[in-house]
Amino acid sequence: MNTPQRSALSENRQRWATLLVVCMAQLMIVLDVTIVNVALPAIQRDLHFTQGNLTWVVNGFLITFGSLLLLAGRLGDLLGRKRVFLGGVVIFTLASVLCGAAPSAGWLVGARFLQGVGAAAQASVILAIIVTEFPEPDARARAMSSYVFVSVAGGSLGLLAGGLLTEALSWHWIFFVNVPIGIAAVAFGRALIPTDNGLGFGEGIDWLGSLLITGAMMSAIYAVVQATTHGWISAPVLGFGAIAATLLAVFLAVEKRVANPIVPMRIFASPGLVNANLIRGLLVTGMYSTFFLGTLYLEHARHYSAIEAGAAFLPWTLTVAALSQGITARFVAAFGPLRVLVAGLTVAAGGLLLFSTVGPATSFFPTIFFACFAIGFGIGNAFMPLLTIAMADIPPADAGLGSGITNVSQQIAGALGLAVLGTVATNRTKTLLASHHSSVESLIGGYRLSFLVAAGACAFGAALALLLLRPNEPRSQPEPASLEFDREPTSVARETESAVA
Repeated sequence: MNTPQRSALSENRQRWATLLVVCMAQLMIVLDVTIVNVALPAIQRDLHFTQGNLTWVVNGFLITFGSLLLLAGRLGDLLGRKRVFLGGVVIFTLASVLCGAAPSAGWLVGARFLQGVGAAAQASVILAIIVTEFPEPDARARAMSSYVFVSVAGGSLGLLAGGLLTEALSWHWIFFVNVPIGIAAVAFGRALIPTDNGLGFGEGIDWLGSLLITGAMMSAIYAVVQATTHGWISAPVLGFGAIAATLLAVFLAVEKRVANPIVPMRIFASPGLVNANLIRGLLVTGMYSTFFLGTLYLEHARHYSAIEAGAAFLPWTLTVAALSQGITARFVAAFGPLRVLVAGLTVAAGGLLLFSTVGPATSFFPTIFFACFAIGFGIGNAFMPLLTIAMADIPPADAGLGSGITNVSQQIAGALGLAVLGTVATNRTKTLLASHHSSVESLIGGYRLSFLVAAGACAFGAALALLLLRPNEPRSQPEPASLEFDREPTSVARETESAVA
């Protein structure tokens, strides 16, 4: 093998190793989102949390994570994505040590806020690193499939891991388990991720815009997470919602006038980014409802243990794992991203409809098994085309910001969807109790209605995909750089570029 061939082979191996590193970091974040929920009762007992304050173990992380994604993504473009990624992993790992060693409730909540800062930094640039490392459409499709598997399946793995660690050791280990992963991610990331210098600050960083968008995101997410506790028309929700809207309006006015905006408005001229993230938000609403409301149903109505509840989602996890081995990429190559996306959303909606039929004595097989299988099959096929479409026409200089926007849309959609569906379930349960139904029947009735709403969200997403992501008509002589969507495809990204043009 001659020298150029060896060099190309070495570079190819390095970028796949880079993918492994960023997926390790993503796994830490995804695990952390679900693994904590299983351990909340033990944490409350040991650190003497009140029921109201216990929610801050989850919300503290979500608020800083969601609110800093846009800023961190842009800093990745300006400072260098490798630098921001590694800094985020270091902060997240150190914060995990502080969480695991927490001697008091206040200490744990503070460490969770810090953990969210680290998670935002690393997560905001992961997609940008993947996009720049894998410019070839076929390779990018395979890389995106791996990222989707970690992002989607990691949640159900977190439920299993949380139950195992909490029961076998203690709740402290749900945080300590991040330490070896974080150390490995930093060590391998330093060696393998190519160094990029970033655009630099040029005329200076837009500090005012940074403060405004971070404050707006933080206020908005705080309002959403408080809705489940205080209600949608409560003072905290309306007040912080109004603050978020005001800060966002001022931010948009400022960004039009500054020379070096933290969020250049040109990024929103990409129809793929805007439309794909809108549809992705509807899909995430269905996904989050299954994780949280499905777990509540299994544990409260069917009396599953934490480990059994996590194992119940294995049909979902294993299906996404199988699809990530190149099956979804081949579907996209054969049928085009739009058809695969719409089919995935439709199948996911069907799985949620099946979940809406559960009762107090529903057996795992076939109902719950096939519901989880259908949701996993649908999400596994829908996520990768959505990510590809969202990032397809983002200029390389703005890839970090595009990655941050994609991540923040998922966090806001997940928090908002869960708050809405939680409210729907609670209100339905209260109505049934007032009508003299049993407590179990009332509880399950609330879950059923929420699953129906989630199914409707996925079905609506499929309809929007057909409306907003419709491909252009083929040109008589298409240029090689813009192959049409409904041609015999040889590349995923070219198809998605024409699909959202």
